[in-house]
Amino acid sequence: MRVLDHGFVRLDDAMADDLSVANAARVSFARRKEEMDDADRGLIGFLMRERHGTPFEHNAFRFHVRCPIFVAREWFRHRISSFNEFSMRYAKASDDFYVPAPEDVRTQVGKPGAYTFEPVDAELAERTRAELRAVYDAAYAAYERLVEAGVARELARAALPVGAYTEFFWTVNARALMNFISLRNAEAAQREIRLYATACEALFARHMPVTHAAFVANERRAP
Repeated sequence: MRVLDHGFVRLDDAMADDLSVANAARVSFARRKEEMDDADRGLIGFLMRERHGTPFEHNAFRFHVRCPIFVAREWFRHRISSFNEFSMRYAKASDDFYVPAPEDVRTQVGKPGAYTFEPVDAELAERTRAELRAVYDAAYAAYERLVEAGVARELARAALPVGAYTEFFWTVNARALMNFISLRNAEAAQREIRLYATACEALFARHMPVTHAAFVANERRAP
């Protein structure tokens, strides 16, 4: 799923379905089922409402994500999961950088904790985009000059801004994924990471529709 100008979210693999939740809960009674039925749907709703969270942990999603570095740094705060990131120590940095669409250039109104974001006028939006491109071009040119001069990539990368793109693998269970979605696909989240969380949620809903529906019915609170 394409996100932003050069990014994506790709589901690399999944060991996840709704029945895994029901069976994880019913193992307490030494019971197991092969197919979902209405009783299982009711059980998943009960587990979600009462916040019995551990049955939602017995599954796994492995995502391949490409996003700006500043988005990744917010993402990596979600520690109940596993990450492996592209290394600029070992490979040449990409020359892709995030330039927001004109309608995404915004201004902050109010105080921290109680502010909103409003669009700026068209002239300022285009000036912002031009300023970012100029910074990116200068930074990447400096990076290339340093590497060509023999400076190690692990040091030359210090020239690159947080608008540079990185990529990583992210493996996460449904409980931790719902926590991520509840925080990052929310009105208070930064727009850029929210777009990624929206993509992750769509893939989650595709594989675990009953669990996702229960999550939404529970006001999008993770169990």
